[in-house]
Amino acid sequence: MGEWSDYFEDFPEENPANYDESGRYDPNGIQRQERAKADYAQQRLDEVLKQKGVFHRRPSKE
Repeated sequence: MGEWSDYFEDFPEENPANYDESGRYDPNGIQRQERAKADYAQQRLDEVLKQKGVFHRRPSKE
C-alpha cells in the first residue's frame, strides 16, 4: 500500500488542501496566500526600520 502523498500527487483534486475556504479548487492558493503574508510583513518591517533610521537591505531572491 502506498503513501497518501503518492495518491495526492496522482489525484490533486482529492487533496483537501487544494481547496480554498469557499470550496473552489485552487492548488496554488495556499502558496499565494503565504507569499502575500510574507511580502506584507517585509513591507511593514521596511517601514518600521525606515522610521527608525535603520537602513535594511533585502536579501536577493536567487
